[in-house]
Amino acid sequence: MVQYNETRLDASFAALSDATRRGVLEQLSRADASITDLAGKFHMTLTGMKKHVGVLERAALVTTEKAGRVRTCRLGMRALEEEAAWIERHRQLWSARFDALDKIVEHLKSKEKADARRKRR
Repeated sequence: MVQYNETRLDASFAALSDATRRGVLEQLSRADASITDLAGKFHMTLTGMKKHVGVLERAALVTTEKAGRVRTCRLGMRALEEEAAWIERHRQLWSARFDALDKIVEHLKSKEKADARRKRR
């Protein structure tokens, strides 16, 4: 069984649970940006954007570097392989459960049709 670092997964999913933070990651996938630039793009205060970037930093999805008065943000070096593996494992589980449910439903439908034919005779 695959073991996951729960703290890391919790931090990643918490970071990804917010639309603004997902938008920040999307923006940073195109180009590095300062917190001021990000705040402007998302119509947000600097303090609000700093909090969002902090959550992304704790999840290691973003890194920042301060040069003078400007803090530049860029995507972190960590990919989301562990998170993708967790999602895939659960997707397979649910897919198997839905496949089993489909078989039960098909069996019940066949039985219903057979019973209806017997009643007509």
